[in-house]
Amino acid sequence: MEKILVSIVMGSDSDLPVMKECAQVLEELEVSFEMLISSAHRVPDKTADYAKKAAERGVEVIIAGAGGAAHLPGVIAAMTPLPVIGIPVYTSSLGGVDSLYSIVQMPAGIPVATVAINGARNAGILAAQILGNKYPEIREKVVTFKKDLAFKVNKKDELFQELGHKEYLRRFFSKH
Repeated sequence: MEKILVSIVMGSDSDLPVMKECAQVLEELEVSFEMLISSAHRVPDKTADYAKKAAERGVEVIIAGAGGAAHLPGVIAAMTPLPVIGIPVYTSSLGGVDSLYSIVQMPAGIPVATVAINGARNAGILAAQILGNKYPEIREKVVTFKKDLAFKVNKKDELFQELGHKEYLRRFFSKH
């Protein structure tokens, strides 16, 4: 069985449309992961048990996403020595700002690295970058990934320069 390096935890199955972005980027970078649903409020004992045992199971980075009160990343961070990356999930009532504040405003001594609202893709990349400090093969995949991003931007700019801004807008941003 392959060692799980990243654990992706979401507070509710309704977070899955956002959290799947973590899984997708980790798959692209060939980083092993698991996903689970656990709630800091509805199943606190399960969440505490999970957080306390993650390191001994070999997990090295935890990504936790939640909306609203969004205590999941902080609760997990309070109970594990592992780095925790929090993803504030968008909420219809306050646009995810409630989630963001709940995750980013951690007390001294309990850090949670926090990405943008719905920033699950960046959370996956950050987890891979953290792991890249220990695993050279993951670091190389991250380097290649970033080179590919630069290549794509440069190709877009070549086309932009060729077409000019008006034609580029017409082709790629106007509703047909």
